Amino acid sequence: MASTLTRAVAASLALTASAFALAGCGSATAGTVQGSRLELPVAGGTAVVDTASLAVTARTKDGTQLVLSEAASGLGQPGPVTRTSGTAHWSYPAKGLSVTASSERGRLHIRIRSEHDASVSWPVTGTDRAASDVQLPRGEGLDIPVRDAFWNGPKGGLVGNTVDVGGDLALPLWGWSGGRHGVSYLTPTDIGTTLKFASTGGRLRATAAHDFSSGDGTGDYDVSFSLTDGNPVAPAADYRSYLSQHGQLGSLREKIRKNPANAKLLGAFHAYLWGEARTAAGVEKLKKLGVDRMWLGYDSGPDPMKADAVQAAKKAGYLVGPYDTFANGQDPKTADSPTSAWPDKVYPDFCVRKADGTPQKGFGGRGCYLSSRAFEKAEPSKHYLADRTRKMTSNGADSYFLDVDATGEVFRDHGAGHEMTKAGDRENRLARMRRIARGLVLGSESAQPWANSVLAFDHGSGTPVADGIWKLERDKEKWGGYFPQNAPKNAFMPVSLPADLATAMYDPKYRVPLYETALHESLVNVERWELSYDKLPDQKTTRALLAMLNNTPLNFALNGPSLEKDGKELAALQKYFAPLHRAAGTEKMTSFRWLTGDRSVQRTVFGDGALTVTANFGSTAHDGLPGGCVDARLRGDAQPRRLCPAQVDS
Repeated sequence: MASTLTRAVAASLALTASAFALAGCGSATAGTVQGSRLELPVAGGTAVVDTASLAVTARTKDGTQLVLSEAASGLGQPGPVTRTSGTAHWSYPAKGLSVTASSERGRLHIRIRSEHDASVSWPVTGTDRAASDVQLPRGEGLDIPVRDAFWNGPKGGLVGNTVDVGGDLALPLWGWSGGRHGVSYLTPTDIGTTLKFASTGGRLRATAAHDFSSGDGTGDYDVSFSLTDGNPVAPAADYRSYLSQHGQLGSLREKIRKNPANAKLLGAFHAYLWGEARTAAGVEKLKKLGVDRMWLGYDSGPDPMKADAVQAAKKAGYLVGPYDTFANGQDPKTADSPTSAWPDKVYPDFCVRKADGTPQKGFGGRGCYLSSRAFEKAEPSKHYLADRTRKMTSNGADSYFLDVDATGEVFRDHGAGHEMTKAGDRENRLARMRRIARGLVLGSESAQPWANSVLAFDHGSGTPVADGIWKLERDKEKWGGYFPQNAPKNAFMPVSLPADLATAMYDPKYRVPLYETALHESLVNVERWELSYDKLPDQKTTRALLAMLNNTPLNFALNGPSLEKDGKELAALQKYFAPLHRAAGTEKMTSFRWLTGDRSVQRTVFGDGALTVTANFGSTAHDGLPGGCVDARLRGDAQPRRLCPAQVDS
């Protein structure tokens, strides 16, 4: 049976998840020990852990030797290895670390626990000479050739930099591949875990590190290793399987069953509205253009959508909701946003406090970040959050966008009476999002996978953010600011990305759908709000092709003039997208592959052939598909449905 599974994994990504689920039959295995050599069976071969150094190698079933991790440094002499209940145990007394290792569901699972605040740099990955590519879930996902000059130099922004796994990556994983083999690294204990990239001999390598902190709630460090078939999205397929096995994989279909309004996300593009576009007349104009599904949002300024406009949106079949945040507090007398003004003494009493007692400064240095623990303690009697949500949706809105809550930004709070760990902050955010999601179609920013069970959509995890974008957005001359109110330049002024930034974020030869492979059936994933479709003219065709390939919506910024100017283009793109997303939005992504050596032609499959999409990012035709075009075929289609975004009339 094992050899059959191995062949199935190699043959099709669609079977990867089931292969991981079956291997090992779900039981833990302690393996065999000879000296410092601990051997454990894993799906596709055998893993070998050197208990003296934490070096990890593997031998695949076809006899290939793989280096999964080099040794960790500074561990000291290990203690003896013991075995109980399918788990091997040993320690590093000088470092104060205890280790357990086992084979679980076909993965090598290693847990390190520290007796005190400390750190460990491990695993050390990418050193195998056969490794040709690294997979990194920045936003939707990247696959980077390890010898690529751009990413090995300063322009790529990786080398020499440290990435926060729980805050900067969309999924707590990375991977390496080469030929028919690859390795998946899952770090579910992502708080306190980082990944640092280096270039050695012109090759990328990455070393993870974990900070053990009782105050942050990061005393355990878990790493799971899996052998893969080398497909660039295999690490994400492994993670999807992991989430499913641990009861942590949400279902958009189930969310629709519980709240039928969630179904209106299927086929919908997303847009933030300003000026005339957020009036009843503006909504009706959108409907007359032939747009049958939209998610419509509006900011928290002094002119929210009125009840008649909300009613018009709901009548048109759209979702509509406000932007809000529970994370910022300012003096109500001087607050620069309604969302930062709270009753009573929420500000400053609920401010997150650092160890020295000073408040954690809020957005842009304004006010403070508010403690989720303080809110949770007060909510049963004061109802601050419930009252806020009720007020924000009193116009009849049926959706809610809660900024920040689902991102990886969490805090340790030293404030008297509302102390919390970073892990506790995450749990508090989950609890309040779960309450909102019971009655509203809930979205948040850059949704981390730990929030996938409560969110119906996110804005941000589709964007592979590179550091340079933040510097550009802070330059108001180049990017635009928050004014004028009805058409803020940061949303409407077109920007040409610098070449290096465009390469790092949108070059299709580096893009792979890791996030969609893991979570497509769980929630609807969209790019960041400030990166509307028309904001980056040079990337429009690429972004449209990526959206169709990944079965994810485009997002827009609309006001009266833009609706008049670009409404027909939006309508034509949405008309193409809607039936594809209705058919496959609740299906998992089951396959991704490159059809050409230069990666310019890419193909995805959703469900059991419910939808197949082929995108040609190149300039020449491939198998009848012109460059800059996409073909989509629903099950039962006699001919594919073609879209060439640059040829859509605006």
